[in-house]
Amino acid sequence: MLRALTSALRLPRPWRPLQTRSCASDGAAGDPEIQVRALAGPDQGITEILMNRPSARNALGNVLVSELLEALARLREDQQVRVLLFRSGVKGVFCAGADLKEREQMSEAEVGIFVQRLRGLMNEIAAFPAPTIAAMDGFALGGGLELALACDLRVAASSAVMGLIETTRGLLPGAGVALAKELIFTGRRLSGAQAQALGLVNHTVPQNEEGNAAYHRARVLAQEILPQAPIAVRLGKVAIDRGMDVDIASGMAIEGICYAQNIPTQDRLEGMAAFREKRPPRFVGK
Repeated sequence: MLRALTSALRLPRPWRPLQTRSCASDGAAGDPEIQVRALAGPDQGITEILMNRPSARNALGNVLVSELLEALARLREDQQVRVLLFRSGVKGVFCAGADLKEREQMSEAEVGIFVQRLRGLMNEIAAFPAPTIAAMDGFALGGGLELALACDLRVAASSAVMGLIETTRGLLPGAGVALAKELIFTGRRLSGAQAQALGLVNHTVPQNEEGNAAYHRARVLAQEILPQAPIAVRLGKVAIDRGMDVDIASGMAIEGICYAQNIPTQDRLEGMAAFREKRPPRFVGK
């Protein structure tokens, strides 16, 4: 078992440069529906995925799902990504869920394939090696909320509205992590404050005139993660995610393997030296 765990928990692969993608603000047909931005200056290490499909309120259609999967596949290889932030370029909306108009045109077989791809997208977000944050500045319904729940952390504006509303459309939540049965059975919509009270989001902030208060709070949260040792953060995420659903002995074994992988890193030695010399550490991700 330990050998299998060691293989599964190996360190991320070497860094490869990221090619950014653009998206147009008018949502014209054929334009990319997401934009990947690697931030600079004091925010270096934060990468944003901006969803921009205004004509469909960022509904998860084939193109948007394909572009998200492609971006995640490239970003997971980039060791310079210390925090990945999901946000919306459409005011008042995070993601309205699955594109039901597009789904109406699909055959039963096509629907099944698409649902599998949607589930795969949620799994890719959940398994992303670096910490992920969802900035929810508006409606996050159905698959849109599931996308946010697949992230490690969530920040919601007070004006955000969220819910697993599939049952109100005669559907079932088909992707992402499990949520309380009450929300699924009732299709109830929650405000940002109600979501925080239930533990669905980490922070709720009053919405501003620009409609991007959650994004700004998510940036601040990401900035708090940036100074930490990136390998230790990634291994901490692995230990938590892999250890949650196993017995205590297996969880301790996973934690031990992660700790052992962190011991030979330059960052661990830098952290010890910084403590000894009473100065801030300078972590480089090696």
